[in-house]
Formats: sequence, C-alpha cells, structure tokens
Amino acid sequence: MTAATVVYEERGPVALLTLNRPETLNSFTRQMHRDLWAALDRAEANEAVRALVITGAGRGFCAGADLAEFDFEPGPGLVERADPGPVIDQAFNPTVRRLQGLRMPTVAAVNGVAAGAGASLAMTCDIAIAAPGASFIQAFSKIGLIPDAGGSWFLVERLGLARAMALAMTGDKLPAAQARDWGMVWDVAEDCVGASLALAERLAAMPTKALVATRALLRDASTRTLNQQLDAERDTQSALGRTHDYIEGVMAFREKRPARFKGA
Repeated sequence: MTAATVVYEERGPVALLTLNRPETLNSFTRQMHRDLWAALDRAEANEAVRALVITGAGRGFCAGADLAEFDFEPGPGLVERADPGPVIDQAFNPTVRRLQGLRMPTVAAVNGVAAGAGASLAMTCDIAIAAPGASFIQAFSKIGLIPDAGGSWFLVERLGLARAMALAMTGDKLPAAQARDWGMVWDVAEDCVGASLALAERLAAMPTKALVATRALLRDASTRTLNQQLDAERDTQSALGRTHDYIEGVMAFREKRPARFKGA
C-alpha cells in the first residue's frame, strides 16, 4: 500500500497532522492536498477535537509544490501544460481557505525548511512555532513566479511591506530566530512539535468560538475602517454573548474558580 501523504493522530483534544512525503521535503502533490482536506474533515467531525497542529515528517516542514507534477515535456501545448494556475486554483487556494475557515485554532510546528507555498502554509496557521534550524524561503522569484497560497498577503501582514518585498524579490533564506524577531512566527523551540502540542492543548481548553472569531476579526481588520471594525466587534460580541463559554467565563470569574469551557 502507498503510505498516506498526511498522517492523522488525535492526542486528547488536539489533532496532529503530519505531512508525510519526507523524501521530497513534504512538497505538495494534488493527492497530498486531498489527504490534508480529509484529515481536516476528520478533525472537524470530532467535537472533542478543539485545536490542531500541522508539522512535517523528516527534516523539512514543506517545500511547497512538487514541480515533478508539472508537465514540462517539450512539444505542443507546453505553456498550457506547465501553467501553475490550475493547481493553485484547485488545490492550494482551497487548502488556505479550509485552514482559515477551520472551526478550531491551528498551530504550525515548523520542524525544518518551509519553502514557497510551504512558508505560506506556516503563515496560514493561526500561530507558528519553529525549530531553531528551520528556515523560510520565498523561492518563487528563482523560477519566475510570485508568492502564492496566500504568501503575497501573509508576508505583508506579518512583516510589513519593506521586509516582505525584499524577501519575495531576493528569495533569501530567513532563519527561524530572525523570523521570530520579525513577527513571522510566534516562537522558536528546540522541540517545536512538543511546544506546539502544549500550546494547542492550552488553546483547546479555551473558548474555541471566541478564538476563531478573534482570527476572523484580526485577519480582516485592515480591510475595514475603524468605524466598520467597531461595528464588527459589536456584532461578534453580541453573537458570542449567546454562547455557553461566555456565560461560564463570567460566572467563573465572579465565583473565583477556574472556568470549564466546552467550546460551545
């Protein structure tokens, strides 16, 4: 049997997804996207799972798209066959949208190199923790392309225009410690998977709907005026005010006891 390209595990309230093509630094094939979507479906279907960690097998996190899947055979139709647009539209963009729309917080455990769309994948997760030897590379300019899988958006949001522009144009490697200092990742840890699982367990015990609503508000804040954001905050607070976890959180505060959140 062919090994699964994404390995799924449940560790209590946390789902651990491991990209499993170590021989190619976990570069994405269309099948790996499908396997990742199936794993996300599985996590979402289990109400007990309230946080998710993504990491890579072997020495890399993810090297982006597997260029071996592109048809560069000389001959008629080469330009059409080598067009990256369809795989972006049919695979990478749906993956980004799925992760951004997930009903639970996500943590990327960046265990090694994250190149091209692999760097975008790390930034798509809500929080990222990198191993000391990990690095982030915007490899696109070296093959005549632009950052994709949300990379052109996430880079500016995380790093600001000046740093995003230089990284995207030069394709220079960004080491883990510098990525932390610049705001691309939250932390650097020797055992990035262990640290990510510990953080995910902490998030899983928190009010899940509020965390996901926070993701949406912060992500979309730059598209709104202050007045529009105030309205969005009001509406979101009103919706969260109808949840179990809001009532439980306030009652626990008043009663000076730990809150018992259900994610509902």
